[in-house]
Amino acid sequence: MTDAKTQIDETVKANDVVLYMKGTKTMPQCGFSSRVAGVLNYMGVEFTDVNVLSDDTIRQGIKDYSDWPTIPQLYVKGEFVGGCDIITEMTLSGELDQLFEKSGVSYDKDAAEKIREANA
Repeated sequence: MTDAKTQIDETVKANDVVLYMKGTKTMPQCGFSSRVAGVLNYMGVEFTDVNVLSDDTIRQGIKDYSDWPTIPQLYVKGEFVGGCDIITEMTLSGELDQLFEKSGVSYDKDAAEKIREANA
């Protein structure tokens, strides 16, 4: 499992925003992954997607790495942020905007507002 941990560690540290998900950002293969990828895509966030369905060692390795049992998992600047429920809550509360601003990650503020308006 060390190889998977090393590979995951290098990926989350080399990229500003990483989403470990089922499927890809253009073709998610589960509803939860689709929701998080959809939010990031809509907000214009550049992110690296890692399809856990294509590698069982990464699929288990990411759960061990974060000590979080579910996928998707979002990382910003090397830090684990959360899964679908947490990202949804952070998007609606504006906390995700704050995290992106603090981390220097560019995103579309108007798109973030539209998400909140649509879910008010």
